[in-house]
Amino acid sequence: DVSRIPRTLDAIHLIEIADEHSMSDLRIALVHDWLTGMRGGEKVLEVFCELYPQATLFTLLHNRGSVSETIERMEIRTSFIDRLPLKATKYRNYLPLFPRAIESLDFSGFDLILSSSHAVAKGARPAPGALHICYCNTPMRYVWELYEEYFGRGRAGVVTRAAMSIVAPRLREWDVRSSDRVNFFVANSRNVADRIRQYYRRPADVIHPPVNINQFVVSEKDEGYYLVVSALVPYKRVDLAIETFNQLGERLLVVGTGPESKRLQSIANKNIQFLGWQNDPELSRLYAGCRALIFPGVEDFGIVPLEAMASGKPVIAFGKGGALETVVDDPRFPTGLFFREQSVQALKDTIAKFSTSQFDPHMIRAHAERFARPQFKERIRLYVEEKLELSKKKAFEV
Repeated sequence: DVSRIPRTLDAIHLIEIADEHSMSDLRIALVHDWLTGMRGGEKVLEVFCELYPQATLFTLLHNRGSVSETIERMEIRTSFIDRLPLKATKYRNYLPLFPRAIESLDFSGFDLILSSSHAVAKGARPAPGALHICYCNTPMRYVWELYEEYFGRGRAGVVTRAAMSIVAPRLREWDVRSSDRVNFFVANSRNVADRIRQYYRRPADVIHPPVNINQFVVSEKDEGYYLVVSALVPYKRVDLAIETFNQLGERLLVVGTGPESKRLQSIANKNIQFLGWQNDPELSRLYAGCRALIFPGVEDFGIVPLEAMASGKPVIAFGKGGALETVVDDPRFPTGLFFREQSVQALKDTIAKFSTSQFDPHMIRAHAERFARPQFKERIRLYVEEKLELSKKKAFEV
């Protein structure tokens, strides 16, 4: 939507820089919701940091040492959330303050904002004439499609539910209103592009997120366990995997941490082992030895299934959301199987079908290579340069 490109005379400043200097001379701000661990969104951010190491990185809070060295060595500026009590582990409790926190950050003097957002990062206020490109992992899931998963009965206390019944409508209103601060949206999947269109009434280009394919090697080993790799939060539906494997008695390894950890461990039988967070070499080893990855939630996109497939391992996934764009359930060249209902019986039936199915590890790996990190990096670089050039042309029409 070229009507959203900056058209003020301030945009001439961007033209002059783009014409006379290289990208390294642009004042670039990277914006990310928070830095508390290396999940899918942080792997996107890591590529942004590699592309624009001269940029300044803005975020609500930063738990030092929680993200990769590439991100940690950036110049990082945080909001007042970073100075609040218990921010390291209880930062989600400050959700009602997040819009004010992102708006408190100063982007004056920056020519380009590149935000990576799943909550409020896209609400950054650009300087007049600056260009804002948002890589959207999802609109704010806490107040839209996953509201009940976080704040419904059995998920939150009475006081929290009462408070959110007041706060959530205001957050939704802010989320929609602040989307006007973005010139161009990039969605991580067609699934998310549909949500951006639904909630913000905005179009979005799609660039699938990066998978570090070279971190994984094709494996034909089967060490007799199934694997879950996930943040332990409600919408990931790790509880469904646990309830299913409680009944099956098969061995299940769970990699990940999160606020649901204690509850999930309390309902798991002895055949289910919780491994916590694992570093990259150990995670690669776990993928290589598993029978299949269990992916029971609805993801915006889902890098984890592609990491498993990069190891030659099939995926048993709930057939909705981002998994439909990565997992192939086709008898001619399958990379996994879908179950169509989030129920124990549906997952059990699909695991039974899996046990009699055949998969080619090398074909699965070849499919995953379509989503490799270098392709993502080049697509983002070209996209940013294209939009800067478009902005320059539009400004000349002023």
